Amino acid sequence: MLAASEKANIGIFLGSYPITPATEILQELAKMKHLNALTFQAEDEIAGICSAIGAAFTGRLAVTTTSGPGLALKGEAIGLAVITELPIVIVNVQRGGPSTGLPTKTEQSDLMQAYYGRNGEAPIPVLAASTPSDCFFMAFEAVKIALQHMTPVILLSDGYIANGAEPWKFPAAADLPAIEVKFKTSLAEGEEKFLPYKRDEKLARPWAIPGTAGLEHRIGGIEKQHETGNVSYDPENHEFMVKMRQAKVDKIADYIPLQTIDSGADKGKVLVLGWGSTYGTIKSAVLQLQSQGKSVSHAHIKYMRPFPKNLGEILAGFETILIPEINNGQLIKIIRDQYLVDAKAYNKIMGIPITKLELVTAIESYL
Repeated sequence: MLAASEKANIGIFLGSYPITPATEILQELAKMKHLNALTFQAEDEIAGICSAIGAAFTGRLAVTTTSGPGLALKGEAIGLAVITELPIVIVNVQRGGPSTGLPTKTEQSDLMQAYYGRNGEAPIPVLAASTPSDCFFMAFEAVKIALQHMTPVILLSDGYIANGAEPWKFPAAADLPAIEVKFKTSLAEGEEKFLPYKRDEKLARPWAIPGTAGLEHRIGGIEKQHETGNVSYDPENHEFMVKMRQAKVDKIADYIPLQTIDSGADKGKVLVLGWGSTYGTIKSAVLQLQSQGKSVSHAHIKYMRPFPKNLGEILAGFETILIPEINNGQLIKIIRDQYLVDAKAYNKIMGIPITKLELVTAIESYL
């Protein structure tokens, strides 16, 4: 996130409440004042995200970090970020639930909450890191999407990744792409009045820092009139704005990489489709079966919402889609819903990762 802050040339603000296993992000960023990082330890989860919304309003790169219980508390304020269309990165380092659940154990059980856990129609891009080193790249990507598409973004990690480690080559700043951010600073030629919800080719609205002369505008949680941003209770306008906010998130698929096959052929008997921290287990199990000549492939999703544009095409190339998850079946519901495929589940909900042997046995039953 610090790297993304540098590449976007915007100072970072983190407003968070300590919660296992996400607290270390707040602790580490608190040491980085020399890199223009501001950190605020809030009195609760709601104050944490509301401070981040305020920071985003003033033109900062805004971040808030939490785990499942905190994401639930942040739900209403996330809806405020959706309707005001302000860029915020919300990191959820998942743990066992529900309620306090298993605070020190791992689980992948907040995907549905990230997708649907808000009142009203409040679509948000969702990303997921697959390994400890991948956290760097997906955090960078989450910032890029938030800033360039003017939207809150949820980045999912979990306790297994957070407490894990791996050797990796730290990238040079020069090798990282610039994150272009355009603040609205004045009225354009021929523009008579600032329209805070007039959209660009990404369907993103302009970002005007409050106090900029001539760019005064309304902001808040009540529905906005298209383009003007004025309070509107018009039925047709509300439906239009709901569909527009959904279209904006869907359009992000035009700006993310296509889905790849991690290992194996692009057609065959079984595709093991994973997300998040199941990556290592799936990779090693599938490679073992491939070495025995078995028709099995592995694909791992990092862009959970919207999905990469070619994911449906990949799924169509296999007889069986097997989705291992450390939950009671969440990605599988979304895949069945969006692609109408009869995917199969392998679920483990014990606060510990799926093992290679367990997964090999499960895959073999479909071969």
